[in-house]
Amino acid sequence: MALFRFRVYWEEDDLVYRDIEIRPTQTFLEFHKAIIAAYEFDGKHAASFFDSTEKWARGRELNSEVLVNKKDAPALSMMRTPVSALISTPDHKFVYEYDPAKKWVFLVELIGISKDEDAKRTYPFVLRKEGVAPAQYGVKGVNLDKLLEVEEKYDLGADELAEGFGDEGEESMEESGLDTATESFEE
Repeated sequence: MALFRFRVYWEEDDLVYRDIEIRPTQTFLEFHKAIIAAYEFDGKHAASFFDSTEKWARGRELNSEVLVNKKDAPALSMMRTPVSALISTPDHKFVYEYDPAKKWVFLVELIGISKDEDAKRTYPFVLRKEGVAPAQYGVKGVNLDKLLEVEEKYDLGADELAEGFGDEGEESMEESGLDTATESFEE
């Protein structure tokens, strides 16, 4: 069976992307779940795929909350629509939006069609990950408790933070002997 290979770019940084292989018969809901897992999001929010033009203009919508495909409905169901149903060109594009309140936007492009399926893989399959995934909530990889420990250890007060450094360890010009050295050069 053939496989579609998609590249899913994060809209904010095209160096951050995931390559995902999926069977043509699998649904957009399965594709949505693969994207969420690949970018380490929690999957608790609504999502939509939009059929797209070459210049990423949004077309027909497929939504995770729509359960049934109805004639002339504003959006199709991800659960009921196979990926192959909307593929019309060898480089077909979609815009994927996760969490409408936060508007996480990803650009999805068909980059290849493979004829060979690997029996050892479960599809959809994340074939490649490039770049650090954006943090869904807050800053990724920073432990707030550790940050507070550093702040307490160095006792960074508001004054030091505002100036960038304190006066600790500084000595006056007279104490260092620099003023006398300067005078001898001036003579």
